[in-house]
Amino acid sequence: MPEARTWQLVAGSAVLGLALAAGAVTAAGPWDSGQRKAERARAALADARGGAHHAGHAAGPPPAAPRRPAPAPSAAGVLRALGAPDGPAAAGRTGSTRTGDDLAPVLVPLLGDPGLGTLRTASVVDAATGKQLYGEGATTPMTPASTIKIATAAAALSALGPDHRIATTTVAAPDGRTVTLVGGGDPTLDRTRLKALADATARALKARAGTAPAIRVTYDTSLYKGPLLHPIGPNDNLAPVTALMTDEGRTGGPATGPAPRTADPAGDTATAFAGLLRKAGVRIDGDPAPGRAATGPKAAQLARTDSAPLADLVERTLTSSDNDLAEALARQTALARKQPASFAGAGKAVHDELARLGLPLAGARFADGSGLDRNDRVSAALLTGLLTRAADPARPALRPVLTGLPVSGFTGTLAGRFGTGPAASGAGLVRAKTGTLTGVNTLAGTVVTPDGRLLAFAFLAGRTDSAAAAQTALDRLSAALAQTGAP
Repeated sequence: MPEARTWQLVAGSAVLGLALAAGAVTAAGPWDSGQRKAERARAALADARGGAHHAGHAAGPPPAAPRRPAPAPSAAGVLRALGAPDGPAAAGRTGSTRTGDDLAPVLVPLLGDPGLGTLRTASVVDAATGKQLYGEGATTPMTPASTIKIATAAAALSALGPDHRIATTTVAAPDGRTVTLVGGGDPTLDRTRLKALADATARALKARAGTAPAIRVTYDTSLYKGPLLHPIGPNDNLAPVTALMTDEGRTGGPATGPAPRTADPAGDTATAFAGLLRKAGVRIDGDPAPGRAATGPKAAQLARTDSAPLADLVERTLTSSDNDLAEALARQTALARKQPASFAGAGKAVHDELARLGLPLAGARFADGSGLDRNDRVSAALLTGLLTRAADPARPALRPVLTGLPVSGFTGTLAGRFGTGPAASGAGLVRAKTGTLTGVNTLAGTVVTPDGRLLAFAFLAGRTDSAAAAQTALDRLSAALAQTGAP
């Protein structure tokens, strides 16, 4: 079976060594536990910006001076970078990929699939040159569903840099009688890190002279503003959006995707923290209560724990379509741009950050960071513009937008797609963010052509009757691009 074996080798190589931008670097694969390539490490060093809560990783007393984590070690690239232009003159070269006229006969019949509903727009761009190769209603704002996470992620990386980390801290009042757990907006805080934070806090308390025999525990969520609940209301897709939570407020079910959520993530986290302090030998007076952390020269930070770098959070957001993380990234962008950390403030901050990147924003609206709000609006041209910026060698800080995209047939929200039919030819070659709401189905990402070119695409469909039929049609569209090499 030589043909089957050849396909397996090609698909496997695409997953292991798929390059992300013509002339750029070989990618490490989506959400690879921080094992970034040397290019990502250089990006972090060159663009080490950050707002509040940007510091080290381990829980414990604050260091005397800010410290930054050393780059994680990385293996060498498996494959060389994809076929790249041979210098500036190559940008105008003909024959290296199909033109809009060439793509139209391929895409127009597929865009006519009834499964795509009555509203559909499309944009296909050469990621190396930025040239639009095909467009249908490309500038028309549409409800994007979860493909809006591409915009959320790019804005956060642009505003904060890929090595930004989100901190959760503990602060002691000057009289030593109150310890406040301060939320920094990290939904990835888990029980292990919460225990480490409690242990470090207990050690710091025991080392302090004059600490009261029993302390009160309060918790501070004041970093976030506005309503806790998303406009969709209580929902298994998203916990109440608060600056303090553990395990994304999940009370059971899987670690990703829909799951039951607590109605009070902050209160539950503070109660668990107080229990861990007791186990560490600290006497607690009463139950945890909301409160503000003490400020001023006599207030003391006792301990802190930090999230993974923002680059890794972005990859997790995109690979798993993590709504809680997406809302957190939007609010981190708001904080970096001095906007209220609310749905409205985050939307403005994301819009303004994308404007700084020179992207087409006519009619765009960011009602949330996750895409659950039907009032969100983006165009196919905006999505391909974002993907092209992320592929630009001059913008390495945005690269996690590409490395986080699910791989067709293999990872994340595309793991169960591209397995059969005409779309199977795109397995391992298409990397894309999915979007699904009732009546809305979208797909935006990148695809490698047979001649080694990287294309960015966005297909948005509205008023669809069947999610399954729409997804099949979208998969066929992107897979068709994987077959469009030089004429």
